[in-house]
Amino acid sequence: MSGMTAPLATPIPSIPLNDGHTIPLLGLGTWPMSDAEAAKSLPAAIEMGYRLIDTAAKYENEVGVGRGLAASGLPREELYVTTKLRGSEQGYESGKAALGRSLERLGLDYVDLYLIHWPLPRLDKYVDSYRAMVEQKDQGLIRSVGVSNFKTAHLKRLIDEIGVVPAVNQIQLSPAVARREVRAFHDEIGIVTQAWSPLGRQQRLTDDPTIGALAKEYGRSPAQIMLRWDVQQGIVTIPKSSDPERQRTNASVFDFELSDDAMARLAAMDRGDQAGADSDRHEEF
Repeated sequence: MSGMTAPLATPIPSIPLNDGHTIPLLGLGTWPMSDAEAAKSLPAAIEMGYRLIDTAAKYENEVGVGRGLAASGLPREELYVTTKLRGSEQGYESGKAALGRSLERLGLDYVDLYLIHWPLPRLDKYVDSYRAMVEQKDQGLIRSVGVSNFKTAHLKRLIDEIGVVPAVNQIQLSPAVARREVRAFHDEIGIVTQAWSPLGRQQRLTDDPTIGALAKEYGRSPAQIMLRWDVQQGIVTIPKSSDPERQRTNASVFDFELSDDAMARLAAMDRGDQAGADSDRHEEF
C-alpha cells in the first residue's frame, strides 16, 4: 500500500449475520467499474478503511477486483468479498462451476458472501442454485450464502425447500424505494437487508428538496444523509465510487445520527415498490 491515504476518522462497524459471521455495515460497490478501474481504486479504499467489496460475475470486473484486493496488501481474513451468480449460470451443476470460475478470476480460495443475483422465476432454477451454494458453503468455498433482489415469496420457497435461511438479501433500496414488506420479513426471520442503489440515482434523490433540506440542517452531503438513513436502521449499504474523496465522504457516516423527525421525513418519501425494479419480471443473464 502507498501509505498516502489517511484512515477514516470513524471506522466502519460490522453487524452479525444469522450464521455466526459478521458483515461490515458499509462497503464499496464496484458496478459499473472496469477491471482497470477496480484494480486502481480498491487499494486506496481499503487503505482508507473499507473492508467490504461487492462485485458480481455479471459486472465482468472480478479480475480487476482481485488485483485490487491483492495490491492492498491486507491479509485475506481482514477483507470481506461478495460476488454473485449470474442468471445464465444458474442451476445446480452450472452454479457450482460458476463459483469456481469467480474464485479463479478473483484469485481467492473462498468468498465471504455469495449471492444469487436475480431470482429469474421464469427460469425456475434459483432453488437448485441455492442448494449448490449451501453445499459449497459446507466445503468452505463460501462463508455466507445469500440472495439478491428476492421477494418474500421467493425467500419463503427457498427456506421451505432447502431449510437454510439466507444470511443477506441485497435489494434496491433508498428512501424512495423503501421495500417495507420484504424488510419486515427479513427482520422477522433474521436476514440482513443490504441496499444497492442506496442513493436513488434513478429517482434523482440527490436533488430532492427533503434531502437537500436535511443535508443543510446537518451540514452533510445529500449522499451522507441517505447512507446514514441506511446504516442507522442496520441496513448494509454499498455505494459505488472510484473517486477517493467521494469514497471517504460516503464512508463518513458513523460520526453523526439522524433524529427521529429526520428519519420520519425520509420514511415519508417512499414511493412504493413500483418505483423500483420488479424481480418477478426483471431478467439479467
